[in-house]
Amino acid sequence: MAVSPSSIATDHKKHWWVTNRKLVDKYVKDARFLIATRERNDVTSALVLLDAALALSPRSELALELKARSLLYLRRFRDVADMLQDYIPSLKMSSDDSSGSVSSDISSQQLSREQVKLLHSDNSSSGSPVHDPSFKCFSISDLKKKVMAGLCKNYDKEGQWRYLVLGQACCHLGLMEDAMVLLQTGKRLASAAFRRESICWSDDNFTLPVIITTPDISSAATPPRNVSSLSQSENISHLLSHIKLLIRRKTAAIAASDAGLYSESIRHFSKIVDGRRPASQGFLAECYMHRASAYKASGRIAESISDCNKTLALDPTSIQALETRAELLETIRCLPDCLHDLEHLKLLYNSIMRDRKLPGPPWKRHNVRYREIPGKLCALTAKIQRLKQRVASGETGNVDYYALIGLKRGCSRSELERAHLLLCLRHKPDKATGFIDRCELADERDLDSVKDRAKMSALLLYRLLQKGYSSVMSAIMDEEAAEKQRKKAAAATAALQAAIQVQQTQCCNSKLEPETGFNDRVNSGENKATTNAFQGVFCRDLAAVGSLLSQVGFNRPIPVKYEALSC
Repeated sequence: MAVSPSSIATDHKKHWWVTNRKLVDKYVKDARFLIATRERNDVTSALVLLDAALALSPRSELALELKARSLLYLRRFRDVADMLQDYIPSLKMSSDDSSGSVSSDISSQQLSREQVKLLHSDNSSSGSPVHDPSFKCFSISDLKKKVMAGLCKNYDKEGQWRYLVLGQACCHLGLMEDAMVLLQTGKRLASAAFRRESICWSDDNFTLPVIITTPDISSAATPPRNVSSLSQSENISHLLSHIKLLIRRKTAAIAASDAGLYSESIRHFSKIVDGRRPASQGFLAECYMHRASAYKASGRIAESISDCNKTLALDPTSIQALETRAELLETIRCLPDCLHDLEHLKLLYNSIMRDRKLPGPPWKRHNVRYREIPGKLCALTAKIQRLKQRVASGETGNVDYYALIGLKRGCSRSELERAHLLLCLRHKPDKATGFIDRCELADERDLDSVKDRAKMSALLLYRLLQKGYSSVMSAIMDEEAAEKQRKKAAAATAALQAAIQVQQTQCCNSKLEPETGFNDRVNSGENKATTNAFQGVFCRDLAAVGSLLSQVGFNRPIPVKYEALSC
């Protein structure tokens, strides 16, 4: 009996498919066994097996779920977001140019668009003509019903884990609004699935199986409890409540900042960044940036620069942080450091123009659009040229340290020492990495680089504060020395005026001497032996005193000894 080539090809394809399916099942089974041990090395090995299984069967839902949960367990949140980025709500609604230029080759949306070959049917009638076996006449309405039935059947089961896993990953990546939407959707799907599955255990259900006898009804009325699912549901509920709290505080802080209540905005953001429960890296970077803007608006330049440093330590590609710190340094006329930040920003703009997309993955949020980069780059280049001309003209030594420390010109020594002590306690380099303890990094491998960036920027700020303290203190000491000189000059002027008054008094006394000599000659014989010398201290005009004595009839001569005193 001859065998047709088409049947051999069909058997070969069927054998190939069965073999791949067995391999996929084997890989998935081994991966589940390794994941159950909850050891990092075993979970990493399970990822290798799952990748091999997905290479054979890219649409294996079980392999996709195990891979996503394994990545979440290993805290590789970026990989989870890249894997399931088609389900991120903000990415769907984004109309940015850069978001449309990046697509994932392994996304489930593209996999669903793959072509499917329809196999021929063996039930063809003998009288019908022979058609190409790769085609078949079918009913469009039947196909539509089957597709819709499959979607309705698998939607909740397949989408539930995607929403929950991706929601947790978005929470750790700082996408709090997306995480809240995804977790609420996953929780709602899980509750609906649980209600559908548990309806047969309800007391109101009268369609019980016939095989259950009367004694077994009481035991069948209570559904079996899955401890792991309940604990996962509780964790999701706690995480969702924490996300809502953070979003409420952030919304209140932004509203206060928009209303001009910068101290209130700073207070709300401080509650977020200094909270007991750690927050995600991206969310903290965003909060630090908002608080830096509030500090800048309230005139606290040192605190604003410190928050910009923390933002850049957590996110080195933050365009807003670089722009804000450069503006602050230009405000206090620290031109070399300002030029350094602007050059860094120019390199970042050039890399964006070269790659034709904003830095980072497509789901990362930016405060700038791609189409705005060329204009910003031209303006930045012109600004760098102007600053270089100012540096060449010698404006580097005219730094406004009073604005940096937050003092007014003419402040006292005590005010300077108090402000300097507070700034040193807040921005000491030894405490520069303390905020990292309250931060959940998206990837633990970035810990060392984040600490290095935080220490370096904090050290530069601390040196700038110390230099400012020395400069302001020297200015205060110069003012104190000048004040002492002014006091000495005032004392010398007062002594000179007293001497002039003494000379004027002596001149007045010399005019009164002729009358006194005449009276002495008249009464010298009478009172020569019994004359007593009277000493008096006069601070007024002696001529007036003499006229008063003559008016009362006191005409006897009085020997007087004069002493000059300053009034």
